[in-house]
Amino acid sequence: EGHCHAWMAVVIEEGHYQGESLSGLNIGLLVDIPGRMGEGQWKVAAYIDERANQTAYNGLLKIFSGAAGGTTGLFTMLVSEIIGAEREKVEIMREGNRRGLYIGRKIAGEIEALEGKDADSPVMIQNSKYWMGPNIVAARGLKSKVRDFGRIWDFGGKSAEICQIDWHGPK
Repeated sequence: EGHCHAWMAVVIEEGHYQGESLSGLNIGLLVDIPGRMGEGQWKVAAYIDERANQTAYNGLLKIFSGAAGGTTGLFTMLVSEIIGAEREKVEIMREGNRRGLYIGRKIAGEIEALEGKDADSPVMIQNSKYWMGPNIVAARGLKSKVRDFGRIWDFGGKSAEICQIDWHGPK
């Protein structure tokens, strides 16, 4: 379609920023990409888990803006504008082949992995050079409604992906 509108859900299973634990926190992103992903000009809103203390909140904003460097440093070239950053209750659901992101009345999204030939394994791209992670599970949107920052999107039924990411700071 020439553009990418998306929501992203990030669960930090284990992590820290300058000694402050980020483990167990959730982040939601609203992403508005006007053209190809690699061409930049992204507009992004970040929804930071309300459980994050001020140090963790500030660290997460630096990480997701790219200012912290490391793996997410790429964001400094892709993101042209942070259209908002808010503390919110960020609920992330992981049940079998389904994933979901719920942020109040702002984002209600659910996706489901596509079933592969072997019903126990989803369709997957492995060993890719994708910057988010090498293994991507193909999925489809079941419910994808976004209503915030002047965006009113509904892209249920569209393509989606599930990706285990391993981001880290500068080495």
